[in-house]
Amino acid sequence: MVKVVGVRFKKAGKIYYFDPDNLTVPVGTKVIVETARGLEYGEVVTEPKLVPEEETVTPLKKIVRIATPQDEQKVEENKRQEKEAFKLCLRKIQEHGLPMKLIDVEYTFDVSKIIFYFTAEGRVDFRELVKDLASIFRTRIELRQIGVRDEAKMLGGLGVCGRVLCCASFLGEFDPVSIRMAKDQNLSLNPSKISGICGRLMCCLRFENESYQRAKEKFPAVGKKVNTPQGEGKVMAINVLKENVTVELEDKRTVIFSVHEVEEMEED
Repeated sequence: MVKVVGVRFKKAGKIYYFDPDNLTVPVGTKVIVETARGLEYGEVVTEPKLVPEEETVTPLKKIVRIATPQDEQKVEENKRQEKEAFKLCLRKIQEHGLPMKLIDVEYTFDVSKIIFYFTAEGRVDFRELVKDLASIFRTRIELRQIGVRDEAKMLGGLGVCGRVLCCASFLGEFDPVSIRMAKDQNLSLNPSKISGICGRLMCCLRFENESYQRAKEKFPAVGKKVNTPQGEGKVMAINVLKENVTVELEDKRTVIFSVHEVEEMEED
């Protein structure tokens, strides 16, 4: 077991483990850490804890120091320069006539690298663009093509529920989402009803799916024969949220019962 703390570099970014060494770093502490990209500025988001060594990326890097007021100023200066770099890159993209959409620009804390995030329909030959940007900024340049979900996460916005997008507010990583999850939750399969602003299936389908699966365990399956207070019948539909079952009785009447009022019959 090794002692670690979780550090996040963006508001809803992935959590990475670091060795706190002998530093006291409660949740909310701003820290400087060493990463594969160089020195980075992040925030401690989990209390120190012990985890199995195989759950960490070895060798586990240590927190370099707790961020100072000077570090805070540098972060703000980097943000200002990111805006300028964004405008300049847009102009260069237009000059080269490249079929790409610039989404965001990110400076590493020590400005050892500048990352330009973009979307495009296919592959883009941006070699000349990289040369131009490298000659201007005099540092390493990386152009990273991202998908529509990452674009939504970076730009933010409001979902159909009226709340800030889950991916932009608290989801650290994207988990697979399937149409089966929408079916299990008895949702309309109209793409406009179950898709987010990114055009892909809504992330909330997944993190609500487990609750629906647990709840449905006490329901008889659609098509099953059941005993009810009004006689035998066949399940036509279930409503997990209202905890009721729609049953077609032997006299062809359709009646809604509480799930607790029906009992599934054994197959002959």
